[in-house]
Amino acid sequence: MTRITSAAGNPSVGDLREAGVRLIIGTVVNAAGITLAKGVPLARLAAFQQSGMGAAPVWDVFTSGGDIAYTGGIDAVGDMRLKIDPNDLRVLGAGRAWAPGSLFRQDGSPAPTCPRRALRTVETSLGDAGFRALVGHELEFVLVAPDGSPLETTPWVPYGATGLFDRAGFLDDLLVSLDGAGIPPEQIHAEYGRNQFEFSLPPAGPVAAADAVVLARIVVGLAARAHGLRASFSPSPFPGVVGNGAHHHLSLSRNGVPLFAGGTGPHGISTAGGAAIGGILAGLPDIQGFLTGSILSGGRLAPGAWSGVHLCWGLENREASVRFLADGEGNPHGANVEVKIVDPSANVYLASASILALALDGLRTNHRLPHEMPGDPGRLTDQERRAAGVELLPNSPALVIDTLDRSRLARRLLGDDIVDVTVAVRRHEQATYGGMAPDELASRFRLA
Repeated sequence: MTRITSAAGNPSVGDLREAGVRLIIGTVVNAAGITLAKGVPLARLAAFQQSGMGAAPVWDVFTSGGDIAYTGGIDAVGDMRLKIDPNDLRVLGAGRAWAPGSLFRQDGSPAPTCPRRALRTVETSLGDAGFRALVGHELEFVLVAPDGSPLETTPWVPYGATGLFDRAGFLDDLLVSLDGAGIPPEQIHAEYGRNQFEFSLPPAGPVAAADAVVLARIVVGLAARAHGLRASFSPSPFPGVVGNGAHHHLSLSRNGVPLFAGGTGPHGISTAGGAAIGGILAGLPDIQGFLTGSILSGGRLAPGAWSGVHLCWGLENREASVRFLADGEGNPHGANVEVKIVDPSANVYLASASILALALDGLRTNHRLPHEMPGDPGRLTDQERRAAGVELLPNSPALVIDTLDRSRLARRLLGDDIVDVTVAVRRHEQATYGGMAPDELASRFRLA
């Protein structure tokens, strides 16, 4: 798995043919967090970049159950175009290459529901305001049998060395493939759940970082298949046990000066950095539907699960929705914040776009940094938590999506079209599958 560039920067048909590529795969991620794709023979690479391939408007509203959440504005009529970005084309092996894609109207204008365009717009707005964002993603997944059933293994030790040894062949192939794809992980470990692993991707610009997540999940899936396994990115693959998170780390700078270090606030946070954190915390309930909106998302949202359900921030506080990581020798990338509540069912582009848009909104409005929660908020009584001003983010998918639907803030930041398709797919999930028992839900969506 390699990244190929020519002297002009983009790979040519000749470059790709020499690498053995026969099929070009372009992907987009829709509002339900599903990766959709089209493929073309290598000879049609130029067409995939320029005119694109047809994508029905219902691509926006395919649900995780395979249904279509028709809306008043989306039905069987019309067409969009899926165009790949040739600047990030990667060779996957076995005759295949991949590139991230964006959605356009037939007239060539960007589709208003395109998540990658939404994130690009926020990244551009940050730049226009004089700020630069870097984003780093953590990916958690659980290895399961090809039919989705749990694997029978020796006893599992959370964060133990045995997990790395027991799955050494798979992990070795995964690391080689990620490195070859140009997204070498910074670390990998056995997680808390049985056969659960986590790895961290290096920080990059927001769009590039989100593209890397899509590619990394493809790479994980290919590596698992090669070993007779499947990888589940479900927020709650098995009821009653730890779920999968998809934590977002972000740092901000202005003219090369970091906002989360060197200031006069707590832990060196600057006034602007505090405004960004304050904006995220103030708007997090409004945009939670972009982060934890699926029918399964509520299964991992509970105090004590390190899922960030406490609406507060704190230094290295894993129970806070915003965990602050200070600058120092143990943090070579510099000070950053981690938004912990995000799960893998989220559209990574919309999750990043909404979080960064909140940070920019906080910067524009000079938001105040709230008081820090220095200890575990889960150890407080309800009265103590209320006195500290710490709320619990909801774990009800219906409430989360209703809040997103009504949010003027979310609609102002990302637009009505993005909000409406997200609400449509999530409400369809709730109406269709909301009556299922937790184990039925987990089984149905474990590999969705």
